[in-house]
Amino acid sequence: MKKLAVVALGGNALIGPGQKGTIDDQEGNAYKTCENLLTLLNRNYNIVITHGNGPQVGNIMLANTAGNKLYSLPDMPLDISVAYSQGFIGYVIEQQLRNVLMVNDMDRDIISIITQVLVNKDDPAFKNPTKPIGPYYTRDEAEKITSETGAQFAKDPQGRGWRKVVASPKPLVISNKKSIERLARDGQIVIAVGGGGIPAYFKEENKLQGIDAVIDKDLASALLAVQINADKLFILTDITKVCLNFNTPKEKPLDRITLADAKRYLKEGHFTEGSMAPKIRAAIHFVENSGKDTIITKTDLLGVDDGGTRIVFI
Repeated sequence: MKKLAVVALGGNALIGPGQKGTIDDQEGNAYKTCENLLTLLNRNYNIVITHGNGPQVGNIMLANTAGNKLYSLPDMPLDISVAYSQGFIGYVIEQQLRNVLMVNDMDRDIISIITQVLVNKDDPAFKNPTKPIGPYYTRDEAEKITSETGAQFAKDPQGRGWRKVVASPKPLVISNKKSIERLARDGQIVIAVGGGGIPAYFKEENKLQGIDAVIDKDLASALLAVQINADKLFILTDITKVCLNFNTPKEKPLDRITLADAKRYLKEGHFTEGSMAPKIRAAIHFVENSGKDTIITKTDLLGVDDGGTRIVFI
């Protein structure tokens, strides 16, 4: 019986450092990433792919802003922008993965699922929006937008302007999780929970509605892995292994750590917010709630026996 893995692609899976993010850039990077997925397919895994969307959503928002200024087109809310990005990125990954499969004489259906993720409208994160998204504005522009829409802005620490900040609530339920699991276990490759999923809440009984928020894609991937009973979670990034004292003379790569170790290192502040800390939290969530392993590693080490950092229950 084949094992089931959730593979969370990092931002560099489509746009590399210093790249503008052209379609050629993204398709080329997606092809290389998908080549590495073959390792898991050849090792008897069925897979569900998740992905980030930060640069793409930023570009979508810039396009919305330009369209509003030039042609008075209506602004699209953040949940709609996330949905746009899921379709766009899902298409790119699906097409390049299909190209890889054909070169290797493999035949699988690849199915991209636009995925809503339920959040709690009373989540404390909504009272303290901290996640910066989209373009930079001048202070006057930010104040004007706030007066018109109620959006909140924060000054960039590096002095590049003001950016909209939104909440990052905890994901609670992945929509269509039963279908995602059934399709994946049947041998199809599923792409889901793009960008952490489209945040939605119950405005009233039996009425879902999107909400301005960004869900952490690694935590949403971990939740999906738990809810579809995955055997393993792979979190892919641009470093070979998780390190203590990262980028210092005392840097120490970690090969294998227990759940208790991961919690302790996180509490001690070894991992940076906006970088490794969210990935460690996601790993903790999956291991704690499934009893199974999470591996954090580079894309090209996917499936290598001694590649990356393995977080285990005990």
